[in-house]
Amino acid sequence: MGVGLHTGINVSLRLSPAPPDSGIVFIRNDKKTSVNARVGNIVATDYSSTLGLNGSSIQTVEHLLAAIAGLHIDNLYVEVDSPEVPIMDGSAYPFVELILRSGVIQQDKIKPHIKIVEPIEIIERDRYIRIEPSPFPAITYLMDFDHPLLNKQRFVYHYSIDSFIKEIAPARTFGFLKDVITLQEKGLGKGGSLNNVIILGDLEILNEEGLRYDDEFIRHKVLDLIGDMSLLSMSFIGHITAYRSGHNLNTRLATAILDNSDKWIEVGQSEKGLIV
Repeated sequence: MGVGLHTGINVSLRLSPAPPDSGIVFIRNDKKTSVNARVGNIVATDYSSTLGLNGSSIQTVEHLLAAIAGLHIDNLYVEVDSPEVPIMDGSAYPFVELILRSGVIQQDKIKPHIKIVEPIEIIERDRYIRIEPSPFPAITYLMDFDHPLLNKQRFVYHYSIDSFIKEIAPARTFGFLKDVITLQEKGLGKGGSLNNVIILGDLEILNEEGLRYDDEFIRHKVLDLIGDMSLLSMSFIGHITAYRSGHNLNTRLATAILDNSDKWIEVGQSEKGLIV
């Protein structure tokens, strides 16, 4: 049980195994509808990533999707009884704990991957995101906000379960005190509090407990990117470099990858390695 960050509505969440090739499927028990977690079903990227199909939607999916992708889980049913995934503590770690406590089963199926062979890039004014060939999946994120606590930073993440659990999953979402009124005017942020969002004033952090990492903000941007890229519905092998990217650019890159099939090849992966 938890609360939606933007809707403020209480929500129950249940995760259960799905057969091979099912992917990640969100099930709205209150609407008797379902939607697959794939980039073609993205309907909004303002302040969070929202999936929708046939008039039914599920909001703020990125933290849970990051936990699922970070633990290398490919097939899962996600049941909710409201229009938003619970925010929990603002990170992916509560979802990681829930999944690990329940246990993960290895399925007897070769896992397909997208292996990037030519660069793909999206540029939007002073922001950009690109993916280029690499022997392994990785993310380099570059941050540069006009705030003393969010100035020029760089973080490099190499995909692995251990690294995700230790370096990325606990990083919480954050926002600016000056933007709270704007969010409220848009009918968002109704479930937000200092228990699930790091709030930044002009010069300081308002949360009494402080940060979990000195660079927690940029780690959370990597967390969001991992969640959004999981909407490819296949793991990727390539190196993403993102500069001030958010949900919109993240999901646009995922769409561009699928739209440019001449710039990648599909490979399979078994326990013994890649199979072309």
